[in-house]
Amino acid sequence: MTTFLLVIIYLAFISLGLPDSLLGAAWPVMQLDLEAPLETAGILFMTISGGTIISSLLSGKLLKRFGTGKVAFVSVLMTAGALLGFNFAPSVVWLIVCAIPLGLGAGAVDAGLNDYVATNYKAHHMSWLHSFWGVGATLGPIIMAQFILEDNSWRNGYFVISCLQFALVIILLFTLPLWSKVKKPALNEETGYSKDVINDEEAKDVKPLQIKGVNLALVSFLFYCGVEAIIVLWGSSFLVNVKGLSAATAAGCVSFYYAGITIGRFITGFITFKTTNRTLIRVGQIIALTGAVILILPLPSIFSLAGFIIVGLGLAPIFPCMLHETPTRFGKKHSQTIMGYQMAIAYSGTTFMPPLLGFIASFSTIGILPICIVIFVAIMLISSEKLNSLMKKKDLLKSRDTSSSVM
Repeated sequence: MTTFLLVIIYLAFISLGLPDSLLGAAWPVMQLDLEAPLETAGILFMTISGGTIISSLLSGKLLKRFGTGKVAFVSVLMTAGALLGFNFAPSVVWLIVCAIPLGLGAGAVDAGLNDYVATNYKAHHMSWLHSFWGVGATLGPIIMAQFILEDNSWRNGYFVISCLQFALVIILLFTLPLWSKVKKPALNEETGYSKDVINDEEAKDVKPLQIKGVNLALVSFLFYCGVEAIIVLWGSSFLVNVKGLSAATAAGCVSFYYAGITIGRFITGFITFKTTNRTLIRVGQIIALTGAVILILPLPSIFSLAGFIIVGLGLAPIFPCMLHETPTRFGKKHSQTIMGYQMAIAYSGTTFMPPLLGFIASFSTIGILPICIVIFVAIMLISSEKLNSLMKKKDLLKSRDTSSSVM
């Protein structure tokens, strides 16, 4: 039963990744068909992101009241309906209307499934889960490109993705009873304590944001997603304008970066059997920092490709491992709410960091990209190490309390 539900969660994360890269792939054709200005894609993107941030912030209350299974069911139903609305949308206004439930559905299911896996499954499952998201994010543009090539119809691409989402809705509907049966206490890999009692804040009436270390975790998520999104949006521009590569070659380099993240997360799943989340986060940040430094150095263009791949491989374990650490760091009682805050901050980094870099680059040069990556990763590393130090102190105090009670 546990394995079967995990397969359902993996399928849900593939479906979560499918729509994420559709708009960018379809927009050149959508723009002509709807006679819309180029910047309309930005409005749609911001609308989807805004809905995702809002639902992520509210996800803690929703999950506690209705449970992960029901929230996942309704959220996927919303995204499926929204994608179907894209298929039939007669104008840009309808696209904006449909973008609202698309964002709201994505944020709630993302936070819910991440918390469920972090609480009930081991670290390797979290890494593989986000690897499956990469599968969905890769398949989305491929499906859309196929329909555009065949009959120049972006609508059919959205329709097929919507049908896949509705199929998942049916599966989630019939598996609703499983979600409450699989729950079990998970152990902290480093201390051995149950996540149900790992933090003293559990027994106190403490608000999630008042728990020590939460602000450090949020900073890490903000700058992680800032780095990831900046490379996706501005990586090609940097390679073309600074490194002198062709547009096609630059696009290939960025795709290798994404491949590095996806493959890296799959490999990380196996590495988690031998080491801890905290170690993987630290090593990943150091590797990402190394890749960014390579991009800064005046080396031949082949090193730029290597730099992007190294950054991608370095980023691979960070996000899933930080998510999986949430119940361990802050306690199971508040993990759903804090997970929602983390996802909201993550989406904020994805939404606002790239435009901020673009604004700064407009007054200077896109050559600042690797410098910004180095600064962002360094801030993330410092925040993470401070949080690790705080957690070690908590673990030590817990260990002393346990020893005292035994004596």
